[in-house]
Amino acid sequence: MAANDEDLLQLRLVTKELEACLKRNWLLQTENDRLKQEVTLLQTDVHYLKEQHKDRSLSFSNNLEISTESISPTKHTTQIKSHRGIEVKTGDKERPHQLPKPTPKATCLDLPQEVNEKKLPVRTATVPPPPPPLPSKLLLGSPNAVRRVPAVMEIYRRLTRRETKTDNKITNSGTPVANTRDMIGEIENRSTYLLAIKSDVEAHGDFIRFLTKEVENAAYKDISNVETFVKWLDGKLSYLVDERAVLKHFPQWPEWKADALREAAFNYRDLKNLESEVSSFRDNPKQPILLSLKKMQEIQDRLERSVHNTQRTREGTSKRYRDLQIPWEWMLDAGAISQLKLGSVGLAKEYMRRVARELQTKDFTQKEDLILQGVRFAFRVHQFVGGFNAEAMHAFKELQKVITGCYGQQQHIRT
Repeated sequence: MAANDEDLLQLRLVTKELEACLKRNWLLQTENDRLKQEVTLLQTDVHYLKEQHKDRSLSFSNNLEISTESISPTKHTTQIKSHRGIEVKTGDKERPHQLPKPTPKATCLDLPQEVNEKKLPVRTATVPPPPPPLPSKLLLGSPNAVRRVPAVMEIYRRLTRRETKTDNKITNSGTPVANTRDMIGEIENRSTYLLAIKSDVEAHGDFIRFLTKEVENAAYKDISNVETFVKWLDGKLSYLVDERAVLKHFPQWPEWKADALREAAFNYRDLKNLESEVSSFRDNPKQPILLSLKKMQEIQDRLERSVHNTQRTREGTSKRYRDLQIPWEWMLDAGAISQLKLGSVGLAKEYMRRVARELQTKDFTQKEDLILQGVRFAFRVHQFVGGFNAEAMHAFKELQKVITGCYGQQQHIRT
């Protein structure tokens, strides 16, 4: 009966997950269509801005070239009547022009007919030295005054209405196109991401509340059971698009205990993996001695570092684990640490045996450094563990015998 209920619960969960996936697929498709329409509109606006910028740049270049070539500095305007009819005197001829009203108290340079027919603004200049520019407030009533153009602001808002607040300034050198493309990509990615999170929150609410109770009620005596539970929990939460982002919508989620369970399981697994590596290590006689000794020293370094880190944080961590009903005895010296130290003794045995074999095949001049390395490593492991076992003691005696023989041979050669 209990098995049938469990199967029924699993079937319901799978059904809900399937319905949520279908709903999320529909939402994503709808959002994709909407974003495609926005992309089309934005691309049209960008094309319009590029064409407008191109036309203005070309018009400005032509105006500047014509004005530079045609304006004569030796002829001056002697009379200005009104902004609708300006009489420009060039010798004895007078000709009315339809030009904007110039700034008051400024003298206009004589313009040829072909320039005036294009209705270009009058380029103003004064007798040197030129006066300073007038304040902007005094130009408000002039036809040449700078005014706000609502259309420009409207286009700018349309292009940047969803952009995040940044300090980047858009210039006229093509940067708006690049920024618009980045903005489009950001909108698409962000909208899809948020919709996926919202869909997970709505679809998996019951299941997350079920996991919440499981984490709160988790109480194990063996750390290996914690490993199994954490593996199961991570497998269930892996279906979420973003675990942290989804779970923050559930205030009841015991984040502190879930993180502590993971921490305990991962730390224990790291120690067990290191213990397995150390205990299964066997020296390869065909490998160069320097490479073999270096590898054993690196393993010893990692082993000591792991043990010291565990011992350093053991007091505070064990108290926190006890409060959360998480096994903590494996952190004691009699737990995983004792197995690591035993593996370190085996590593020292391999090290001393390799050094002893190598000493029997080398001259004394090459043996001194090797003897020193072997003795140092043996002493290092002895102090770290607190002694040697029977096998390590036997290996040390063999090394000691070889070292004594080397020094005796050298003394015999000297005498």
